[in-house]
Amino acid sequence: MPTPAPAPVPQRAATPSKRSRILRCVVIAILCMIVMHGLIVLLAWLIIKPRPVSYTVEDGSLHGFSLANDSLNATFGITLRVNNPNHRMALSYRSFDISVWFKDQMLAFDEIGAFQQRRRNSTRIEAKAEARSVQLMRYVADELNRQKKSGEIKLQIRVKARLRFKVGIVKTGVYHLKAFCSPVVLHFNANKWFERTYCNVDL
Repeated sequence: MPTPAPAPVPQRAATPSKRSRILRCVVIAILCMIVMHGLIVLLAWLIIKPRPVSYTVEDGSLHGFSLANDSLNATFGITLRVNNPNHRMALSYRSFDISVWFKDQMLAFDEIGAFQQRRRNSTRIEAKAEARSVQLMRYVADELNRQKKSGEIKLQIRVKARLRFKVGIVKTGVYHLKAFCSPVVLHFNANKWFERTYCNVDL
């Protein structure tokens, strides 16, 4: 006589495992941390009310200009004003580089280095960017010679900087700043009045 098949055992409803409960708690904790971080950043912004830094080229000079066989020698004197209008936030520049461009080619470069800028402070940066036997592209040399005959040249000054913001003892991470100042008009006649140039700052 065949043995009867055992009666099916009723299945219990599935319950969340311990691992899934831990994972859920971790996700909730991460979300809470993100929300808290956002609230802290928003609160800090409301308290500090950060204002953008501004750059202007205040003065410019040209010395020892020589262009022959598409090879350039010159010294570009650039005075840059860096303005920090913030009441509660200081700036710590880790690096500060200034370059002189004409059309699509860099002519000269000067490395200013690190410096500190206090709150509500305007800092003057004096740069001397030197071009020593810089070989120019032909169309750049032709246009530079053409502008020289007019008595002035129109340049672009570019700034690249790495900086941190400081509020009290708290410092942010490092930010990369770029500034573009154009046109910066330099006169071959030193008696000509220099016109201030305002810069576009990208941070």
